[in-house]
Amino acid sequence: MHLSTAHDAHPRTPGEEQFALAAEILALLGDRTRLTLLHALAGGEADVTTLTEACGAARPAVSQHLARLRLAGLVNTRKDGRRVIYTLRDGHLRRLVDEALNVADHRLSDRPVHD
Repeated sequence: MHLSTAHDAHPRTPGEEQFALAAEILALLGDRTRLTLLHALAGGEADVTTLTEACGAARPAVSQHLARLRLAGLVNTRKDGRRVIYTLRDGHLRRLVDEALNVADHRLSDRPVHD
């Protein structure tokens, strides 16, 4: 497996609080629907209807996942009339989602091909 170069590493040794929060964030990303929602939001802002179509889950489930992401501070919201528009909070989260998907791509491409 290829590891990132040293310049991508965290600049200092994380403390217990950083490890705890990072584990919480990764646990939120560990859900397929939430990861799909975050990936969709990496492409730009969207409302619940658009995000429901993007991930294929039921609208109530999408709303619940978005509420968890919002409460965790991973997504921001704003009102546009009656619609609520969601955005990723920052580029770090976009890169984290991208890296998780890149790891998945590498793992899938490393699988032996069976005839």
